[in-house]
Amino acid sequence: MLPALLFMLTLAAAPAAAVPPPAAPPTLPDTLAQRALACTACHGAAGRATPGGYFPRLAGKPAGYLLQQLLHFRDGRRPHAGMARLLAPLSDDYLATLAGHFAALDLPYPPPERPTASAAQRARGEALVRHGDPARRLPACVACHGEGLTGAQPAMPGLLGLSRDYLNAQLGAWRTGQRQARAPDCMAELARALAPDEVEAVAAWLAAQPLPADPKPAAQTLPQPLRECGTARVAASGGLR
Repeated sequence: MLPALLFMLTLAAAPAAAVPPPAAPPTLPDTLAQRALACTACHGAAGRATPGGYFPRLAGKPAGYLLQQLLHFRDGRRPHAGMARLLAPLSDDYLATLAGHFAALDLPYPPPERPTASAAQRARGEALVRHGDPARRLPACVACHGEGLTGAQPAMPGLLGLSRDYLNAQLGAWRTGQRQARAPDCMAELARALAPDEVEAVAAWLAAQPLPADPKPAAQTLPQPLRECGTARVAASGGLR
């Protein structure tokens, strides 16, 4: 008993261990790249897109296109609850700055998806992308999105480097009215004019295409063929907001 008692008395007499002060919170740089981490959590590092591709690439797309989509999400023209909550408190000018940040990023693209469609389906998709269907007043995709399909300044997005699932989903959203643009809404008209198997063919062919050596958007929007397009008209006039 005596040794145990002496040990307890020693503990009682010992000074309490010093408690270290709480660590200071980390200091984060107040930069646009730091703020943009809210975007890249879903859209991949630096906006490169996620491996599955459903969250699309932001890096290198025309600033005018990115700004339009941010405004559409914020203002309800393109319904998405998560994007709407994220963008609700942000001003037009701030969104323009954010769009410019991602547009200025020049990052490599991932390799294209392995073709999974049949040869006939891919051929049909390529024909619609490159030549359209004049008898149905369907312009070719290249007429607006550029011969290289990498988009055009100031507001026409590229169609390459996107997954088949994402392309299918967006064409479907245009068809059903879940995705909208300024009237006349040429993309909605075009998507509704395509049969479901044509939508699949276009998406399958585009997703399997490699990027050209220069994947940047063309210097300016090409003339709009066959159909009036409200977005292209507003972009040409410089009224992107």
